[in-house]
Amino acid sequence: MLSHQEVRVLDINSEYLGMPVEVLMENAGRSVAEFIEEEYDRGNKIGIVCGTGNNGGDGFVAARYLKEKNKVWVLMARSRQSIKTELAKKNFEKIADISSPADDADLKQFDVVVDGLLGTGIHGDMEEPFKTLIGRINSSGSKIVSIDIPSGLGSDLSVKPNYTVTFHDEKDGMTKKNSGNIIIRDIGIPADAVKYVGPGEFVYYPIPGKDSHKGENGRVLIIGGGPYTGAPALAGLSAYRIGVDLVHIATPMMSYYPIASYSPNFIVHRLSGDNLSEKDLDVLRLLSRRVDAVLIGPGAGDHPETYLTVQRFVRECDKPIVIDADGIGAVSRDLSVLEGKKGVITPHAMEFKTLSGITLPDDYEGRSAPVREFAKKIGMTILLKGRIDVVSDGDRVKLNRTGNAAMSVGGTGDVLAGQVVGLISKGVDPFDAARISAFTNGFAGDLAFEELGFSLLATDVIDKIPVVLKRFLERFI
Repeated sequence: MLSHQEVRVLDINSEYLGMPVEVLMENAGRSVAEFIEEEYDRGNKIGIVCGTGNNGGDGFVAARYLKEKNKVWVLMARSRQSIKTELAKKNFEKIADISSPADDADLKQFDVVVDGLLGTGIHGDMEEPFKTLIGRINSSGSKIVSIDIPSGLGSDLSVKPNYTVTFHDEKDGMTKKNSGNIIIRDIGIPADAVKYVGPGEFVYYPIPGKDSHKGENGRVLIIGGGPYTGAPALAGLSAYRIGVDLVHIATPMMSYYPIASYSPNFIVHRLSGDNLSEKDLDVLRLLSRRVDAVLIGPGAGDHPETYLTVQRFVRECDKPIVIDADGIGAVSRDLSVLEGKKGVITPHAMEFKTLSGITLPDDYEGRSAPVREFAKKIGMTILLKGRIDVVSDGDRVKLNRTGNAAMSVGGTGDVLAGQVVGLISKGVDPFDAARISAFTNGFAGDLAFEELGFSLLATDVIDKIPVVLKRFLERFI
């Protein structure tokens, strides 16, 4: 089943892959018309009740096909000036001569009433004129066919159709009881729009409210450093670039000054020794209470005490957590620390073997099944890094093919981890945070490669993250 947001993901990704939404609407409307003529033959009086969104647009297309061998009326819930999208307007113009206001129509005169009022994403109390129209459709005594979903599904009042012609897959909440007989029709969504991440994934990006203030758009804690200073700094800069408000970095004494000097934007907390230590656990617990999500592992090294500290912190942490780099080595020694945790682990193939004991196949797409099975086993999302990234929460799987060979340079994994924890801190589900980050990181790397070729650095990828967000978030603002 598809949620309202996943429908939008597929539409946007289809368009990105070269399948215009115009073609999808044409195919949708035609498939509705074909079903009606298959089920009820031809020569019927058909009233198509349309709203002003793309669900209505599907109805306009269906009307164009049905009017060839049926008597068809398009009944508008609101005026033609209220039609919301250019595509729906374009299709309305082709059937304007058979349209009239729905409030003037006696729906009982029709053999078939087609419900094209409202699409997915409606919740709560139904507003007028839709409330009255849904009641009139249900009491018409006609055969009722809903387009994609019964209008009002998920609200306090919905159409009760004999059939629902839905596209690509059933939608969340649909049952035979509330949707009648469900007919699934293929409308040409490319297989790759389903398999691979794309700009459609940005439907899950939380656009900041106009009145939001510091801290409301994500607060991150990064625990790492000691032997290495660059990794936590790269992750922190990346988290900022993905749109968080505050980045705290907790790091051992030896790396405190270098990390603090990298950027005045960081809030850096000095720990006690030269490596992560169990002596620091009280401080780390206190810091974690101030943030929305935690990243642990970048640059931490593999000192035995570091591993023990990571294990204890992860076991006790009650915030969403991203585990990367040396953090993966630590938790692989004791997977029980992951029990009940919510978050993402970001291994490459060798780290995945350390975690799971599984040697992944060279076939990148063939890695989906073992990654999904292990994610299900541990109850966390896995973002497996590679030429083709694999993202799974144990149920869903998405692949990512953005990125290039120049991103083998050190630090790009830290950049990716920073984006993941940043999005989680903004309230994004871990699976969605992982798939958005995989696409964004790779696309940013591709933009950097266009300018710098094989000379790109991890910081060049960070610099391109705002470009990616600006390009793909414009439609949602």
